[in-house]
Amino acid sequence: MRAMKISTNIPVDDVEAAKSFYTDFLGLSVEEFNMGWVARFTDPDSGAHVQLVTGDKTAPIDSALSVHADDVDAAYAEAQAAGYEIVYPLTTEEWGVRRFFVRAPDGTVLNVVHHRN
Repeated sequence: MRAMKISTNIPVDDVEAAKSFYTDFLGLSVEEFNMGWVARFTDPDSGAHVQLVTGDKTAPIDSALSVHADDVDAAYAEAQAAGYEIVYPLTTEEWGVRRFFVRAPDGTVLNVVHHRN
């Protein structure tokens, strides 16, 4: 698998209540998307970003990181072949991503995702 970008998923109770700290204080002024339960805020110059998450919409667990993969289907096959625990199967979501959740040996849950163009 090749990771194209990694986003930190920060658990929050309320995206709207939390966002001013990240947009004003940290300068992550570009709201790339906001679906109510997850939103990404980015610095327009550096590309630094975070995702705020209140709870995943479809997966049974929240992820600590979102790993944007070049080929999510191949990454899924690789994770299965390696015997890693799949905690959410490969799924094409209604909001336009294809993803799965895998648990790293240290227990960290990763959302391995590919956005359709």
